[in-house]
Amino acid sequence: MLQKYTGIVLHTVKYNDKSNIIHIYTETEGEMSFLVPLPRSRKATVKSVLFQPLSIVEFEAEIRPKTGLHPIKEARMWYLFHSLPYDPYKSAIAMFLAEFLFRALKEEAENRPLFAYLIHSIQWLDTCDSNFANFHLVFLMRLSRFLGLYPNTENYTDGCYFDLMNACFSPSKPLHGMFVRPEEAAQIRTLLRMNYDTMHLFSMSRRERNRCLDIMDEYYRLHLPDFPELKSLTVLQELFT
Repeated sequence: MLQKYTGIVLHTVKYNDKSNIIHIYTETEGEMSFLVPLPRSRKATVKSVLFQPLSIVEFEAEIRPKTGLHPIKEARMWYLFHSLPYDPYKSAIAMFLAEFLFRALKEEAENRPLFAYLIHSIQWLDTCDSNFANFHLVFLMRLSRFLGLYPNTENYTDGCYFDLMNACFSPSKPLHGMFVRPEEAAQIRTLLRMNYDTMHLFSMSRRERNRCLDIMDEYYRLHLPDFPELKSLTVLQELFT
């Protein structure tokens, strides 16, 4: 049965000499896996260039429930990028976030608020002209709301620890050892106050930014089952000064 979808490209892997497997987060079915034929001519109805990290595509696929791999028959761009694939900083962010989402979003179910958040975020990054060095940090922090992992900030006071295991701020050092010290917990609290439009108002050094990313990576790995080390994290940390 042919079905139409709109989705966000997360991951591509070679399947054989004739096709790739593309993992796409769809608007109506969550994360799904599709077979995409490698184009043999310029007239091919499905072109590999469409399936770059965080590309937003509209496509028609033949649904095969028993295999879990659904051949894509036709595809086109749903949103045309202005700068994201061509800016080395933005493309590095896109590569990192695509890998992150591929590992984090395993649910095969509709989640329209999350899908809308992803679309808005990708378009915001694509169209902004400057001051996006903190984008990935704000993105990951706000993503945690949709995954049920957003930290509890009610008990925050100066000098608090951040309890990674219980996702809250604590006035005393947690006994389990999974915590962030007060000086770095203050940076997490600052990050919680940011959004895309205001994040340029908060000054962060490269060291502070990278440490926040390390903390958030550790936080997600602690709370999401089988969340691996991300290959693109180191590349991203080396970019922004």
